Amino acid sequence: MRWENLTDPTSSTDLTDLTGSTDDGRTEHGRAPEAALFGADAVTTRTIDTPEFAGVTFHEIRARSIVNRVPGASRMPFEWTVNPYRGCTHACVYCFARNTHHYLDLDTGLGFDSQIVVKVNAPTLLRHHLASRRWHGDHIAMGTNVDCYQRAEGRYRLMPGILEALRDYANPFSILTKGTLILRDLPLLRQAADVTDVGISVSVGFVDQELWRTVEPGTPAPERRLDVVRALTDAGIGCGVLMAPVIPFLGDRPEQLRATVRAVARAGATSVTPLVLHLRPGAREWFMAWLGRHHPYLVRRYERLYAEGAYAPKWYQRRVTRQVHELAEEFGIGPSRAALRRRVPEPQPEAEPGPATPTQLTLL
Repeated sequence: MRWENLTDPTSSTDLTDLTGSTDDGRTEHGRAPEAALFGADAVTTRTIDTPEFAGVTFHEIRARSIVNRVPGASRMPFEWTVNPYRGCTHACVYCFARNTHHYLDLDTGLGFDSQIVVKVNAPTLLRHHLASRRWHGDHIAMGTNVDCYQRAEGRYRLMPGILEALRDYANPFSILTKGTLILRDLPLLRQAADVTDVGISVSVGFVDQELWRTVEPGTPAPERRLDVVRALTDAGIGCGVLMAPVIPFLGDRPEQLRATVRAVARAGATSVTPLVLHLRPGAREWFMAWLGRHHPYLVRRYERLYAEGAYAPKWYQRRVTRQVHELAEEFGIGPSRAALRRRVPEPQPEAEPGPATPTQLTLL
């Protein structure tokens, strides 16, 4: 292990949340964060010489705040978030959070995958925040920016302290993750669920093995994530699946959607919610460069599909949503049957294809 203090002699400003900035790069008062990111004694940088963390650098900081307000213009259905990490070793090529590294003057490509900011005092900060008379016990969402159960959590163990604080103050919360490490904290999740509302969702956009290896190289395999759903369900904690992202032209074929929803149902998920790939600045450039290397024939189609901005056209989103919802109904997924183990038939041999219908025609 190599240790060093990372400083900039021209600056007295600490990294990231030491400026009071939120995870979308704005400060708590709506101002842009200061350009200088490092101050003396603000950051300890560690390079860990183990195969698991080869090429990964950790920047340990002591943050000034940990509960962030979501910007009013956001599409998110929650107002407050906690993100103990910035950057993510999952290395998903489409990750919308990549641009948050830009606010730290860190690279949004490989740097986002390998330069991980760790808010080492996150549990203590959260406990103090929850104890404040100004806090009214609002719902807190976690894993909405980067995964709080990425591999770094195995080393830093920030989530147990965070969950203990939420449990002790009976504060409602939700977690979204691709990580299997959440099962380590199953006892704490059960204790919290006894005193407050706890929502758990696992992200599984597809079960295609080849697609997973290329676009989510640092994540557990989709079937391992579905094992998490199964384990949480067996432990009495309802778990939904965020089917995200559905990747146009690579993961949206009817047979791919069917295979994914079938696997989600077999795992016992309480719900499945599809979300089509969106390409915000930072993520868009990185994803399109990847697409040009691996699927150059799709570049022009993506340029047309996302010509209006970060989101696919409404008609495309509605089509995918309708298909997934129909499959979910077929396989019996839904809140009304949350307590039941899904009874999913085995796949049957497909009949010989007939003439294509309009809804089966290739887009664009």
